[in-house]
Amino acid sequence: MRRKDADRRETGDRHVESVESVLEQLYATPPSDFVSLREEHAAAARAAGRKEDARRIHAAHRPTLAAWAANLLRRSQPEESERFLELGHALREAHRTLDAAGLKELSAQRRRIVLTLSRQAARLAREAGHHLSETAQREVESTLRAVLADPAAAGRWAGGRLEVSLTPPSEFPAGTAPAESAPRERPARSASPRPAGGTRTKDELAERRRKRQEELARAEQTAETAARQLRDRRAEQADADASLRRADEEHDRAREEVAGAERRLRQAHEDLARAERERREAGERERTAVDALTRAEREARETARRVDRLAGRVR
Repeated sequence: MRRKDADRRETGDRHVESVESVLEQLYATPPSDFVSLREEHAAAARAAGRKEDARRIHAAHRPTLAAWAANLLRRSQPEESERFLELGHALREAHRTLDAAGLKELSAQRRRIVLTLSRQAARLAREAGHHLSETAQREVESTLRAVLADPAAAGRWAGGRLEVSLTPPSEFPAGTAPAESAPRERPARSASPRPAGGTRTKDELAERRRKRQEELARAEQTAETAARQLRDRRAEQADADASLRRADEEHDRAREEVAGAERRLRQAHEDLARAERERREAGERERTAVDALTRAEREARETARRVDRLAGRVR
């Protein structure tokens, strides 16, 4: 019984690895080929009886061009990507501990490396046959800044399966390092306590600001999801239109072949009828010739007998 359980686990692992391998291939594929390749793998999984695998594959969303370029960078530059992830960890740690010296140095590295890596992503995309517009280039830079600022974003990029570009959190400014802003206020022991009313007002303002930021984040996420679904529907419609055009072309070719075959068949019937007619005529000519030959032979024999009779009389 233990061995059977192990076999089932091994079989399940192979299926998971198979799906993971397919997803890796999909997110390494340019967006223009994503949907058709996804449907091909999903159909193959369904044909093999792996319905859950087919569902997971079909649920994969086509990435935007900028997200694909960021994924391409992660896969094509693994060592630089790891160093970039380590830089993000160090920068977040320095931000948490308010290490001003470390923040200043790491922030300079951040700006330089983000620019360098975004250019590498554009180059890799161009070598793969896809030019990044200025907007897409900025989206790649936004994704890289988000990776540095947000550990969740870093984890998503590290997986190499981004569907949309990432946005840095508002708490982590994109232009200047947090250390260059005013330091966090700490109550001095010798200072007199602040009025309770002022503290309460600031807390209320901070709470309202936090709620607005959460609402904005939820709205942006909803908008991203809707935009992604719209892109997928448009891509699926484009694929369906292309499939319909190919089917129409194939139908037209088949119809032409059928018409050609029908013409050849009619010609063959005509040739057969002509051959049969000529055969009948040749048969009639042959019978006529045989009759004529028979009459000629009979006349020749009668003539020969008359000649013999006349010759006997002469003698």
